[in-house]
Amino acid sequence: MIVNTLLSGDRLRSRLLAIILLAILISLAFAPFLFPGTRPLAVSARICIFVVLVASYDMLLGYAGIVSFAHTMFFGFGAYGTAIALKHLGPGWDSILYGAAGGVALTVVVAFAIGLLSLRVKAIFFAMITLAAASFVLILASQLHGITGGEDGMTYRVPRLLSPAFKLFDDKVLGVRINGRIISYYLVFLSSFFLFLVMLRIVNSPFGRVLQAIRENEFRVEALGYRVVTYRTVAFSISATMAALAGVMNAIWLKYTGPDAMLSFAIMIDILLMVVIGGMGSTYGAVIGVVIMSLAQFYLKDLMAVASQATEALPIVPELLDPDRWLLWLGILFVLSVYYFPAGIVGKLRGIGR
Repeated sequence: MIVNTLLSGDRLRSRLLAIILLAILISLAFAPFLFPGTRPLAVSARICIFVVLVASYDMLLGYAGIVSFAHTMFFGFGAYGTAIALKHLGPGWDSILYGAAGGVALTVVVAFAIGLLSLRVKAIFFAMITLAAASFVLILASQLHGITGGEDGMTYRVPRLLSPAFKLFDDKVLGVRINGRIISYYLVFLSSFFLFLVMLRIVNSPFGRVLQAIRENEFRVEALGYRVVTYRTVAFSISATMAALAGVMNAIWLKYTGPDAMLSFAIMIDILLMVVIGGMGSTYGAVIGVVIMSLAQFYLKDLMAVASQATEALPIVPELLDPDRWLLWLGILFVLSVYYFPAGIVGKLRGIGR
């Protein structure tokens, strides 16, 4: 009963899916102790942040049927707001609060303006408008060196509690020293978990049902008396706000903010791939998609290096498995996943469950 309430009534409908999601949750919750080391912790933190970012985009694409290329722009607003505040006001919690509030406020204003003025046009034209807006912000961030640090970006200090030099206990806990890095990770993990539950509640509310109805047949929904543009604009603003909060977490975790790390179109492509792999129209799909893509991006090269060495006696095979060709195999894996899981992994698992 408690679990059902926590998940806002969105039943998994698949025992295998429940096991996978539970394993991911446990792995992320105890990542510092299960996977010691700097790299696994960085991958775990990235997964937490991108779960919020991808789930917020799926609220647009999967639930409301809105195609947007401006999601990284809102991600950057949250990150840059936090970074600028920490850079100029000092490494305090008040700086994070002011920066996050400023980034979110700017996000809401811009998202509401774009949605209200542009969501009346057809999908492809709206997508082009958002692409133009995102490109404009990327160029602006690269050129305003005095404010954003330009193409080099900004590095800054965070509150002492979150710095690696801070030690909460003198002794290790389960073989791990609890320092500011671990505390920073759990701040990201708990924030991501809370925001994920909030989005799960939104898409399973009456508001979320209307969004799904608009996706299926907006003319019929309009005829029933719902203002489609209003619902889409609100959904666009909520999604953008969640993306900005993900940007805030990313800025706190990385202690660096730059155009390539926050506003790059490559990040937008990753978001799209994660949504498609996990399954559109399913918040749980964001979790699956992010985990698969993140593990592939960080560890596929290592696996290919091992496989290349193991098959060095064979002709051609070692060259095909060369780590430099990891993007080729990542593309093949994506094509295969789309071919065999057209509704995404979550859709496939739920189909098997039914």
